[in-house]
Amino acid sequence: MPAALPMNDDHTLYDFKVKSLAGEDVDLADYKGKLVLVVNTASKCGLTPQYKGLQTLFDKYKEKDFVVLGFPANDFNEQEPGTSKEISEYCTLNYGVTFPMFEKSTVKGEKKIELYKWLIANSDRPKDEIEWNFA
Repeated sequence: MPAALPMNDDHTLYDFKVKSLAGEDVDLADYKGKLVLVVNTASKCGLTPQYKGLQTLFDKYKEKDFVVLGFPANDFNEQEPGTSKEISEYCTLNYGVTFPMFEKSTVKGEKKIELYKWLIANSDRPKDEIEWNFA
């Protein structure tokens, strides 16, 4: 992971690098020019069926430069206990997920990944933390 980025208006989503579920480095600059939906996910949550809706959105609008970026997180009642391989297989087999998914990440608390620190710091949401899965 890159060094921490200062939290200021000089940075964008596209300054971050993350790892895919397959362990490959991904530069979010690859998504520049697209409408990007970043979502934290979990496979053992009452909201898990939202994968289907996210996949439907991705399929419908990907040709119009829309992309969903999924970040599995185990932060909420340990509802994402799987390995990267297990998460990938589950999402593919149960929901046909083809949108980009990234390695399991921490999205709340002091150990949250730099991307989520930046997202929260630059959000107009009234909360300081992500509140649940699929937020």
